[in-house]
Amino acid sequence: MLLRLRLLLGSLGGGALLLLLLCLGAQNLDQRASLNLGFGRSQPLPTGFLVGVALVLGVISGGTATALLLPRGDQAPGRE
Repeated sequence: MLLRLRLLLGSLGGGALLLLLLCLGAQNLDQRASLNLGFGRSQPLPTGFLVGVALVLGVISGGTATALLLPRGDQAPGRE
């Protein structure tokens, strides 16, 4: 349980730090694109920011999935 919590908090903390660095470093303001969200379009955002947000979401979702899929401590490996 403690390992799951550490993994979850680590991935959320790492994602937050990556997002902070991304917001500080998104400086290519001449190339802007907008996302089609299905119900509307987003504001034009720098291309690097869109790619960085996708990377941050991947880090957070990967860490969360790893924390949720870890076997319990009382469960033998290979048995469910």
